Amino acid sequence: MAAKKGSLSISSENIFPIIKKWVYSDHDIFVREMVSNGCDAITKLKKLDVMGEYQLPDGYKPSIKVEVNPEEKTLKFTDNGIGMTAEEVEEYITQIAFSGATEFLEKYKDKTTEDDMIGHFGLGFYSAFMVADEVHIDTLSYKEGAKPVHWVSQGGTDYEMDEGTKAEVGSTMTLYLNDDSLEFANEYRVREVLEKYCSFMPVEIFLSKENAEPEYETIDEADLKDDDVVIEHIHEDAKMEEKENENGEKEMVEVEPAKEKVKIQKRPVSISDIHPLWTKHPNECSDEDYQEFYRKVFLDYKEPLFWIHLNMDYPFNLKGILYFPRINTEYDSIEGTIKLYNNQVFIADNIKEVIPEFLMVLKGVIDCPDLPLNVSRSALQNDGFVNKIADYISKKVADKLAGMCKTKREDYEKYWDSISPFIKFGCLKDEKFCDKMKDAILFKNLDHKYLTLKDCVEANGGTLEKPEDQKEEKKDGEDAGEQAEEKKTTIYYVTDEIQQSQYINLFKSQGQDAVILGHNIDSPFITQLEQRYPTVQFQRIDADLSEQSKEEVGEEEKEAFQKKADELTEIFRKELGNDKLEVKTEKLKDDKVASMITLSEQSRRMQEMMKMYGMADMGMGMGGEITLILNANHPLVQYVAEHKDSENTGMICKQLYDLAMLAHKPLNPEEMTAFVQRSNEIMMLLTK
Repeated sequence: MAAKKGSLSISSENIFPIIKKWVYSDHDIFVREMVSNGCDAITKLKKLDVMGEYQLPDGYKPSIKVEVNPEEKTLKFTDNGIGMTAEEVEEYITQIAFSGATEFLEKYKDKTTEDDMIGHFGLGFYSAFMVADEVHIDTLSYKEGAKPVHWVSQGGTDYEMDEGTKAEVGSTMTLYLNDDSLEFANEYRVREVLEKYCSFMPVEIFLSKENAEPEYETIDEADLKDDDVVIEHIHEDAKMEEKENENGEKEMVEVEPAKEKVKIQKRPVSISDIHPLWTKHPNECSDEDYQEFYRKVFLDYKEPLFWIHLNMDYPFNLKGILYFPRINTEYDSIEGTIKLYNNQVFIADNIKEVIPEFLMVLKGVIDCPDLPLNVSRSALQNDGFVNKIADYISKKVADKLAGMCKTKREDYEKYWDSISPFIKFGCLKDEKFCDKMKDAILFKNLDHKYLTLKDCVEANGGTLEKPEDQKEEKKDGEDAGEQAEEKKTTIYYVTDEIQQSQYINLFKSQGQDAVILGHNIDSPFITQLEQRYPTVQFQRIDADLSEQSKEEVGEEEKEAFQKKADELTEIFRKELGNDKLEVKTEKLKDDKVASMITLSEQSRRMQEMMKMYGMADMGMGMGGEITLILNANHPLVQYVAEHKDSENTGMICKQLYDLAMLAHKPLNPEEMTAFVQRSNEIMMLLTK
């Protein structure tokens, strides 16, 4: 063919600076684009073979070779795919066949965000100019009689094209790296990038250093393959050792037979696993397969709890595996990894538009060929198809969990403490997910037995109605509100078994039960449940005293008891220096408890909300929030009532208050210091 010079068919010379600076979000993504183009070329050639329009040569092994050359500062990508004729190079490369080049320039020339990616326009090849000042293409088409083509561009709009020397069908892209991108002439850096983007591409990928000294390995002759390059055959004699026989005589015994070995040129190892686990049917995969894949992909050697294998062909093509890792920390510090692929080509980690937000705590892979390889985040956000994918993934997870709760309840309970934060977060974020999970939400009681919400309600004497059955006839005035209030079933809970042990013991002594809600997500979660089920309310066990824990005051002693209660209120307010302190005196059945602190459920949730938004202690003095409960049946409280002028009364009042507060919440540093000092003083009194 005659040599040819020309200009790229773009209406502006500014295309290359735009490509280099703005179009791609990650600098190293050009590697993915180059390898992806090679995969496409191989796929096309194999399709032609299937259609009978081309016959693959005997022993054809599709592959992509990546070669680094630090001396020459080059990076080569070679595929044995379909190749190109001069006309095809002209069409696909020099004319940059996409619509609206002018519009593209106008729209993106001032963009500095990484949200809009070049894949919209099929310009993957030109990502090479992100790192290279000069790019060469050497290609030979599969077509009979085709001549090799050599194409050169130095990063501007000018190019040269002439007949090349390539002898094998396929293409080689040679990138002459610029000074800012010499890291990509390093074998280890390129391996890192290939493993990031190309670990599961459907074609084997081999990385090598150009002109490197060959490496060798020795194998058993029986393991020799037809394509191995044999250096030499090696005979190893049998190994003999002197041992005693049954008669006590020494003799030479063969301990290792003779071996025939072969020294061969080291076999190249593909970076790409062309048959990843998610491409197989779940019936073909063992538990060990799933665990090994998990360790390989996520470098996490803690076994996952369980997993979900996604395999869908209609209405869209989607495959993948989602793993539930062992969760040992608070939700805020949990970060999962879900890798998104397109036909085994890596796109990105954790794209929230495709993966529901609450599933980001999981680890897994999702492969969806129906998603574009490169796409803007804004396009994803507005894509109804993408939303369907997210809904499908959410549904599959909910189905898996709900099914496990029904059929493998023992295993499900074993996992519950680890997976409950993410499930509850999912319920808060996704109403459909919440609907599917409503019967699979578990609550752990004080005996560490697991109950459903229905079990909890029934255990407290109520009946759990479905949200749709709770619509009552409208009634006027306060009667309707009172009626609704009467129907509420209270479920008691604790947030800290150790700190609230005093209240727990009191509860247990009265045959009452509570559930353990110790995670920071539990507060908004129970609020949501109360909204979904208006006849259910949650209350921490220290919010108020239940009637079961109190003795009834006889009618004849009510007046005297009230007088005593008023006196105790006055004494404690005086000794504690807080005239706004709410004090209640009750006859508790447990005479071992002298004092307790209660905080209304409403006040506690308000405080939690304000703390969440950094507004703690803003105008919310504790004196107006908490209530000090005094047990009239306890000797210490009786002593205070009878010896209000005693020199020890103040000390007892302060100690009873701090002891009650300690069971409610941690003391601040000043309060703790005073408590310890006072405790020492009390012990000194015992020595006198």
